[in-house]
Amino acid sequence: MGKEKRTPGERQSSDLGRRGSATFRDSDIQAALQVLRQGGTILYPTDTIWGIGCDATNPEAVRKVYEIKKREDSKALICLVDSTGRLQRYIRNVPDVAWDIIELAAKPTTVILSGVNGLAPNLLAEDGSVGLRVTSEVFSHTLCYRFQKAIVSTSANISGQPSPQTFSDIDPAIIKAVDYVCLSRQRDTSRHEPSSIIKLGPSGEVEIIRK
Repeated sequence: MGKEKRTPGERQSSDLGRRGSATFRDSDIQAALQVLRQGGTILYPTDTIWGIGCDATNPEAVRKVYEIKKREDSKALICLVDSTGRLQRYIRNVPDVAWDIIELAAKPTTVILSGVNGLAPNLLAEDGSVGLRVTSEVFSHTLCYRFQKAIVSTSANISGQPSPQTFSDIDPAIIKAVDYVCLSRQRDTSRHEPSSIIKLGPSGEVEIIRK
């Protein structure tokens, strides 16, 4: 009988074995970073639902994400950053109210801001704004910190389909299409929801897009 063929993720999972969770997570992040740096796409756990990610400064990588989701590039993509300092690198003038929202939000909250600098043009909305979220969840925060750039975080679903609340909800077509599927938190069965979204005008005008 021939030797059973295993996917890269299965091989990595087997190689990692039953090491401590921190070591497992570090190996997973290392693999994801390698793909991101090469302009590839990843499927990864975030502070909300599972997301499709790529280097948010790389237009070709962003194009791949739109293709995977079968989504028009006229619709903006949300990005994750590890800190408010990183957020400031991409937004010329952050309204003061943004800091209050980020600090006081009771759940993960994405802020839509204008005056974008340094992100791929094809992930911006038609008005030139972008949705950014500072993540404090361990895996996504560490990934963003070590990548030292914003990472796209769009819901892991085909456009028009429901957003997956757990890894098991993700369409196999998505799993097959990305370049790397993160192993961490795949067995997490707790239900997750998308973030709140608040759009801020240049002078601090507040518009709630999603509660």
